[in-house]
Amino acid sequence: MTKRIFRAVLGISLLVCLIGMVTVFAWLYHYFDFQLTKELKNEAEYLAVSLETYGQDVLQNLSENSERVTLIQPDGTVVFDNYFDLDKLDNHAQREEIRQAMENGYATAVRKSDTFQKQTVYYAMKLANGDILRVSSTQYTVAAVLTGMIQPFLWILFSVLMLTGLLASRISHRIVEPLNRLDLENPEKNEAYDELAPLLTKISWQQKTIRNQLEQAKQKQEEFQMITDNMKEGLLLTDYRGDILSINTSALNLMGISPELQIFVANSKENVLMLNHSDVFRKVIDGVLEGKHQEAILEINGGYCQMTANPVMREDRLEGSVLLFIDITEQYQNEVLRREFTANVSHELKTPLTSISGFAEIMKDGFVRPEDVPQFAGKIFSESQRLIDLVGDIIKISQLDEDMLPYEKEDVDLYQLSQEIAERLKERAEHNRITLHITGQPTVVKTVRQIADEVIYNLCDNAIKYNRPDGTVDIFIEQEKEEIVLRVKDSGIGIPAADQRRVFERFYRVDKSHSKQIGGTGLGLSIVKHGAAYLGVKIGLESVVGKGSTFSLTWSENTKNAETTNA
Repeated sequence: MTKRIFRAVLGISLLVCLIGMVTVFAWLYHYFDFQLTKELKNEAEYLAVSLETYGQDVLQNLSENSERVTLIQPDGTVVFDNYFDLDKLDNHAQREEIRQAMENGYATAVRKSDTFQKQTVYYAMKLANGDILRVSSTQYTVAAVLTGMIQPFLWILFSVLMLTGLLASRISHRIVEPLNRLDLENPEKNEAYDELAPLLTKISWQQKTIRNQLEQAKQKQEEFQMITDNMKEGLLLTDYRGDILSINTSALNLMGISPELQIFVANSKENVLMLNHSDVFRKVIDGVLEGKHQEAILEINGGYCQMTANPVMREDRLEGSVLLFIDITEQYQNEVLRREFTANVSHELKTPLTSISGFAEIMKDGFVRPEDVPQFAGKIFSESQRLIDLVGDIIKISQLDEDMLPYEKEDVDLYQLSQEIAERLKERAEHNRITLHITGQPTVVKTVRQIADEVIYNLCDNAIKYNRPDGTVDIFIEQEKEEIVLRVKDSGIGIPAADQRRVFERFYRVDKSHSKQIGGTGLGLSIVKHGAAYLGVKIGLESVVGKGSTFSLTWSENTKNAETTNA
């Protein structure tokens, strides 16, 4: 803006200067021309009076430096000229000023020289006797005057240009300075030109409007961000190219983005395909960017995610897409477990039923000798008991899952309960040459006795089953800070690290080749898991292959009784 004002002021100043100089020059030129004509007239009148008074002799006294004077008779003959010889002068009857003077009594005329550098001004007047008295003077033409004034004119123009430039620079800066000092953050507090008042008022009003709109937009954005960040579902918005516009924390977590990269991904506005490179994900994105609704299940880091993608259309034109991610890992795994459970239950039920049916069929057909009937009946009874135990364990797990057990919590001494369980398992332990030890002191917790009994019993029973001959099973009851911990430690075969996460699944066995020999339904640890969850007790497992395993049950402050009895 300063440059534009500078150029405008400089240009206007130069234009005014040029117009002024031309005007003054033209006026002065015409003024001097008028003065010259006037002087010629005055001189002609004086000479006319002298001629009428003293005769033609007065003309002889004219000096050579005076103006040119010519006396012409009515027929055009020159009878006197103080500049040229009369013999050299032709007849002047046809001269413009002579003809007009003969008609009007006086006349003026101007004739330029051959070079147009000079011009001669003539004034002629008619005398009383009919003669024409003409007085003339030579002066420079406008072109000659301008040619002679070029150098001083250029110096004057240069001086004016420098002065005008300096003044224009100062004026432009002084004009712009108040504008540069304007505080647009507070338009109403400025003291500037009165002409700016409407503009500043409008800016102030617009600022208030924009500020209100920004605050509303920010509030809505914060509300949207708060809602999306607290959603369990992942939400992702893209533009029509597939670039990320917005993504919430749940989506980043579900897509397996590490916490240290989440801020970068959320602010990078990169293409959505950078989040996942699987064919399924790419197919969904390609489809939704073609304006089609898409659904798929993604497997990410061992988890499963339901992905729903919808295009965002405006007047039949694709503007972007909305992607919704729902974690279905638990449902998916539960479905897998349900199918496995159904298959395992079918297998586990079929095995004893097949044995019972086979033995019964042999006996029905009379292929069994009387002395072998007790043996076959014993096997039928054993398989029936196995079937009854399996059905009972399944019912227990179902009851724990559905929270259908009508039990109430009571004060239970874990040390005494462990002794009772050890007594019930004593015969089985002796049969397997296993020694049971209980270490600790009477400790009372608030729990459901029947379920706690079932949980501890199954842990001890497993410790005996998967132990070595002449092995040991140790039960420790300890109080650690504000927690009570019961540990069941064995010296058995141990559990590989890869299987430790799955040992609590239904029918899962680490050593499947010895499952028939060891016996059991395969639901023991699953009952422990569901029972501990029902009681609000935390389960722990530490195991080393070849050295044994240690299972722990931890009652925290809110699950144990406030009073603890010491022996």
